[in-house]
Amino acid sequence: MEQQPIIIKRKKVIAAGHHGGSWKVAFADFATAMMAFFLVLWLTATASPEQKKAVEGYFKDPVGFTDGGSPNPVDLEGSASVVSEASTDIDPNPVVIADEVVDTLSETLEQRRMEELFQELKQRIEENQTLQEFKDQLLIDITDEGLRIQIVDRSNRPMFDSGRAELKYYSQEILFELAKTLGSVDNKLSLTGHTDATPFGGRPGYTNWELSADRANTARRALVAGGVRSQQIARVVGLSDSVLFDQDEPTAPVNRRISIIVLNKKTISSIHNSASAKGAPLIDLTAPSEEDQKKAMDNLESGDWLREKEEPAPGELNW
Repeated sequence: MEQQPIIIKRKKVIAAGHHGGSWKVAFADFATAMMAFFLVLWLTATASPEQKKAVEGYFKDPVGFTDGGSPNPVDLEGSASVVSEASTDIDPNPVVIADEVVDTLSETLEQRRMEELFQELKQRIEENQTLQEFKDQLLIDITDEGLRIQIVDRSNRPMFDSGRAELKYYSQEILFELAKTLGSVDNKLSLTGHTDATPFGGRPGYTNWELSADRANTARRALVAGGVRSQQIARVVGLSDSVLFDQDEPTAPVNRRISIIVLNKKTISSIHNSASAKGAPLIDLTAPSEEDQKKAMDNLESGDWLREKEEPAPGELNW
């Protein structure tokens, strides 16, 4: 009798295959969600209408807290708030400074800037070879209008030729070097031309008034060419010999000078306020009278304005 083969069957047993551990994670998530849900229900039931409105406003606009929202929409009554109260960005009791104090602080700051510019110019004169050579002709001081730089004549070294408004070559170099510093500031400049008391007799009708004004304007052109902005010039004036530097010697060379003033804000404001129109003038000589208007209308209607005017006689002025 033949022997039967022995067959061995191995069965793989998986412990707890029908109830693995993944359900525990799902149940924990469900329990957490239910706890949060019931917590929301409890807060909603105990919250006042104002608190509900605040919560609604927060969820509509979390950044701006519109509709009466606040950074603390819910108070848990005795426990810590959800969000700590934020400090306001604006002081409820702002510090009020009087206008007089502001003006004083502004003037002090302006004075300090002028002193710093004074030191900068002084240092430039010491370091620059061109300015060092002519430093005996440079006078720098601080006045009520601002920082003043005066370029004066010396007996053997004038800024201009006698009776002329053209700069000497070295005078032009001085203005070019000064323009490098003056062009770097924001303040406006004032230029003034001065002469001595010697009457000008170069040509008829041309006096020291015209000469001083022309020299100041020549200095302006040199500064602009050296780097000063044209918009920086606020005033160009010719004063002839009305403001002498040396009162005891009216004809001294030091009286022939060009003054450059770095104007402070107070002076600029005064210039603008005095020039601007505030209301109607007391006397307006530019407005024609009713009689002049009637004559002009009659002249226009009659056609007399078309007639050629007679030439003035020799020696007669026709202004």
